[in-house]
Amino acid sequence: MNQLEQLKHYTTVVADTGDFQSIQRYSPEDSTTNPSLILKAVQKDTYESLLEKTVRDNKGKTTEEIMDRLLVAFGVEILKIVPGRVSTETDARLSFDTEGSIKKGRELIALYKANGISPDRVLIKIASTWEGIRAAEVLQKEGIRCNMTLMFSLPQAVACAEAKVQLISPFVGRIYDWYKKQTGTDYAGADDPGVQSVKRIYDYYRKFGYPTEVMGASFRNTSQIIELAGCDLLTISPELLQKLSESDAPVTRKLSPELAKADPIERVSYDEKSFRLALNDEAMATEKLSEGIRLFCADTVKLEKMIDALR
Repeated sequence: MNQLEQLKHYTTVVADTGDFQSIQRYSPEDSTTNPSLILKAVQKDTYESLLEKTVRDNKGKTTEEIMDRLLVAFGVEILKIVPGRVSTETDARLSFDTEGSIKKGRELIALYKANGISPDRVLIKIASTWEGIRAAEVLQKEGIRCNMTLMFSLPQAVACAEAKVQLISPFVGRIYDWYKKQTGTDYAGADDPGVQSVKRIYDYYRKFGYPTEVMGASFRNTSQIIELAGCDLLTISPELLQKLSESDAPVTRKLSPELAKADPIERVSYDEKSFRLALNDEAMATEKLSEGIRLFCADTVKLEKMIDALR
């Protein structure tokens, strides 16, 4: 039994891609997308036609409206392959706009409904800013499930749990990148700061009984993935899914509700002021959150230019 098959015994495996062929190859339960992954996909000949068709079918609509329909078009195709859910990201330029994020979440779900997709098969991805978390809190009460992305710290995770969001995506690889750059250390296994961050969040949630799902994301190597076996979900790139499928090394469960109960971590809570201070106090989280929003904004603009070029 290869590592991917072993991992599936402990964790729900999610494909982190907009590439349908890769999703079919590895049979994940769910799939996640973001502007960067969609941008990468539409530059391939295989998916260029989906972009062209979306633009052609929506003549007279604004670039923003066509963009939303492109994201949903990818989601609809992905849901023909995976049995579970797809995550579709809101415009990163709304990361500090609560009302704008709520409106966009509603619009995306309406588009999915118009395509015959039930809302329980869609997760709306929103950046884990204070404003984003407040937007998710409202959407969740309306039955729109949210996946909080660009998460790098426990304060973000705690605020999301208290807002009763469906799922969070703490980033492993980007945390690893930051610490490697700062220290020059090539972290491995349980010593990896990204792995430690997700473990801390998972243990906190399970110790205090929060139902919010934890999905580790943004991996740089299979070691990070194996160290988080037992996490609720792990979203993994096609390249790393392939490496896992090619290895027969043993995979053992590293995270569990039982182990979490023994964690000495104490319960905390945040209002807006204390949240902003706690997040600001973590240089890595502050820098990677800002950088992540900038990168997603830039890739969204590139996608919009591709759309405009075809109109």
